[in-house]
Amino acid sequence: MSDIIISLDKVKKVYFLDTVEVEALKDICLDIHAGDFVSIAGPSGSGKTTILNLIGCVDKPTSGTVIVHGKRTSDLDDDSLTELRHKSIGFIFQTFNLIPVLNIRENVELPLLLDSQTGSERKADRRDWVDYLIESVGLKDRMLHKPAELSGGQRQRVAIARALVMKPAIVLADEPTANLDSATGESILRLMRHMNETFGTTFIFSTHDPDIVEEADHIIRLRDGRIVEDRRRGGASVGATGTEGGQL
Repeated sequence: MSDIIISLDKVKKVYFLDTVEVEALKDICLDIHAGDFVSIAGPSGSGKTTILNLIGCVDKPTSGTVIVHGKRTSDLDDDSLTELRHKSIGFIFQTFNLIPVLNIRENVELPLLLDSQTGSERKADRRDWVDYLIESVGLKDRMLHKPAELSGGQRQRVAIARALVMKPAIVLADEPTANLDSATGESILRLMRHMNETFGTTFIFSTHDPDIVEEADHIIRLRDGRIVEDRRRGGASVGATGTEGGQL
C-alpha cells in the first residue's frame, strides 16, 4: 500500500458563534494514502468542508493532530502554512474562482507567476506546461477565451488545470459538481479521475451526491461531525478509530 500523505488523529474542531459552542468535528481519525481518489460524503453541516479546510491548511484543529505531506499543521506558523498550501495543495471550488479579466491561459498560469521559484523558469517552459494542462482538460481551442465565454463545465475544467499547475501532491475539491448538470458533473468526475491516474495526484472531493460518492476508491461518510463509514473499494470498512469493522 502507498505511503500515508494525510493523517488525522483524534481531531476535534470547535467554532464559537457568539456564546454558542459548535463542535463541527468530533474525534476524527483517518488516513489517506498518496494517489488515493477519495470522496468525503455527508449532508449539509456534517463536517465535510471543515475537514477540507483542515487538510488544506486554511484552519487548524481545536485538538488532535493533522499531518499533511509530512507536516504537523499545528506546529506551523502562518508563513509555513501558506508555503505548504502553495507548494503541495491545489484547490477546486464549486464557484470556479476564475479571474474574469484574464483569459484561460492566464488564469491557469497565474499561480506559476506568483511563485518566486517557478516564476524564474524560462517563459517557454512555463507556457508549454500550461498549454499541456489546458489541452489535457480538453480546452485547447479555448485558451484565449475569458471565463464569461465558457460554460460551467468548461470553467470547472479550467479550475482543474489551474489546481494542477503547481504539480501539487494533493488536490482538494469542495462539491466540484454541485453547480453542474448531471451529465457535465459526471464528465468532470471522469476528468478528475484521469488526472489522478495520469499524475498520481491525491484527489479528495466532498459531495452529497450518492452516485458521485461511489465513484471513489476511498469513501468517507460523515454525520454530525463524526465518521460513520471509512471504506476502501473492494476492502473492509475501517471505523473511526482506525480498527477494522463495519459501518458505525
